[in-house]
Amino acid sequence: MVASEVRALFAVASRPEVVSLAGGMPNVGALPLDRMGEIVQQVVAEQGATALQYGSAQGDPVLREQICEVMGLEGIEADADDVIVTVGSQQALDLVTRVFVDPGDVVLCEAPTYVTAINTFAAFQADIRHVAMDEDGVLPEALEEHLTRLAAEGRTVKFFYTIPNFQNPGGVTLTAERRRRVLEICRRHGLLVLEDNPYGLLRYEGEPERPLRADAPDNVIYLGSFSKTLSPGFRIGWALAPSAVRAKLVLAAESAMLSHSTFNQMVVGRYLSTHPWREQIKDFNEMYRERRDAMFGALDALMPAGTTWTRPEGGFFVWVTLPEGLDAKAMLPRAVTERVAYVPGTGFYAGDEGHRNMRLSFCYPTPEQIREGVRRLVGVIKNEMSLRDTFGSTSVPPTRGSDAPTPDIP
Repeated sequence: MVASEVRALFAVASRPEVVSLAGGMPNVGALPLDRMGEIVQQVVAEQGATALQYGSAQGDPVLREQICEVMGLEGIEADADDVIVTVGSQQALDLVTRVFVDPGDVVLCEAPTYVTAINTFAAFQADIRHVAMDEDGVLPEALEEHLTRLAAEGRTVKFFYTIPNFQNPGGVTLTAERRRRVLEICRRHGLLVLEDNPYGLLRYEGEPERPLRADAPDNVIYLGSFSKTLSPGFRIGWALAPSAVRAKLVLAAESAMLSHSTFNQMVVGRYLSTHPWREQIKDFNEMYRERRDAMFGALDALMPAGTTWTRPEGGFFVWVTLPEGLDAKAMLPRAVTERVAYVPGTGFYAGDEGHRNMRLSFCYPTPEQIREGVRRLVGVIKNEMSLRDTFGSTSVPPTRGSDAPTPDIP
């Protein structure tokens, strides 16, 4: 484990005068906070003796039933016995990796992919291999090529990690046809799929795609979270796993943290049983759609030629590719000086890639802040282009250490 090279910059970027397009923090201010306070009081008054006690490492059985109802919105049929409540979906990533990965085992994941997944796999000494993707998600032929080559080399591949909906950081969604092909390839090679879906219910346009888990329940471990559709402060996520795997994950959870916060689970459970949470998600979607459209409008109007970006139908992120010769990591200190922040693309790769990329988040700033942040960012990019035209590429040599964002940049 190594410290982030950009950590100090993100500490500066948290100042109020800086427009941060970096952090994937949901806007919890849109929650009915008065109602949340009432729920907390009710849990303490009516269930305090249980809520304040140790609990099960698998999670509260009532909440596990409710999680099955949440997953049912996307077409997943599940048994509560196969659900494990975790401390956010990040802990589920850790538990799955702890159970499956030995040092040197190969883990396949999209290119780019979620920075904390990279850090988790690396902490267990996995050999991380990236599978190419485009605007329609991961390329099935690239996945097949990796598996064929690794099998010929005698390498052990433990699972394929994917974020099929509004991917972090790319913002792209895996198409229905590619989902079918990915599952067929993984079945043929006997490969487990780890499907991470924190953003699936946050769709602002288009029709939802079926989760991989819905079509391959014996071959997919599905990860979900309330961090984006309720609040990250409760730290409640889950894994839905085939029965044989679930038992091992529970053992791993017991060794890691004995039991979860019973109190937090019961608060979330009461919220789900007493509050119109489906309507709350619709409210979130309207709010985030407005913010996403504000970012699209500003990018379309202001970005210089040679800059491209994804156009996500949901989720929190836009993935930007800068003009040739520019380096997003090298540019970040100058961007922070101009009071705007983003996450450099290098943090989302296990190797030395992503220098021309940056991840922009539209979930937390207001539409006005987004437009101002993009305006400031465009000024920085244009200055970098001028420097490139005068002195050549602004790229910097790779340096030792991680580009991973700090924990508050999920």
